[in-house]
Amino acid sequence: MTVAPDRPLAREITDILVTHCGLDPDAAAGAPAASLEELGMDSLALLELSAVVADRWRVKIPEQAGQLSIAGVADLVARKADPPGHTENAVEIAAPLPLVWEITNDVAGWPDLFTEYATAEILHRDGDTVRFRLTMHPDENGVSWSWVSERTADPATREVHARRVETGPFEYMRIHWRYDETPAGTRMTWTQDFAMKPDAPVDNAAMTNRINTNSTIQLAVIKEKIERAHAGGAR
Repeated sequence: MTVAPDRPLAREITDILVTHCGLDPDAAAGAPAASLEELGMDSLALLELSAVVADRWRVKIPEQAGQLSIAGVADLVARKADPPGHTENAVEIAAPLPLVWEITNDVAGWPDLFTEYATAEILHRDGDTVRFRLTMHPDENGVSWSWVSERTADPATREVHARRVETGPFEYMRIHWRYDETPAGTRMTWTQDFAMKPDAPVDNAAMTNRINTNSTIQLAVIKEKIERAHAGGAR
């Protein structure tokens, strides 16, 4: 959760109540320990508070929020707020950038490059943009996760932008790959920005940890395979 250091969360909650719910600011200042009900907030006011809090912090306010003070609501939001996920992982590959670009952007060949994908089905191509379905190997519960993504590769900038079309448990998932030439070869950087849906089995923080862990594994695998291909004579 992002809260400006000069705007404590309780003050933000107070501003919401005053601006959107009709709270008398003098009443709030004069009774800081009073519950929202004691401050005159009715069910409609609490619904409005819940809507604003859900939009701003992705936190659901319980029906009993009227029994909480402003400080109590602020504490509830602080404990439950879940900022969007962001990861950045990179690897140095001892191979020329054109080879790294060619291998890693061959989406149809990803099942041979990544260890997690069982199939990669190309659904549509339009210039440098490709839409495709990825299906993972079955997990420990025997479930094979599958989704449709779309990515656009830009050879001029050596960048790729992608997104999930079928978002599944994600509200959104945006992916950015960047390639940089280095004295040792190529540095490939993966950046992912996302948010989980409120009913997803994991929150943003947990998914961030999962992605960081898995990205480290997959980047190491890709590095080994491309370096082996380069040593074997691939251009």
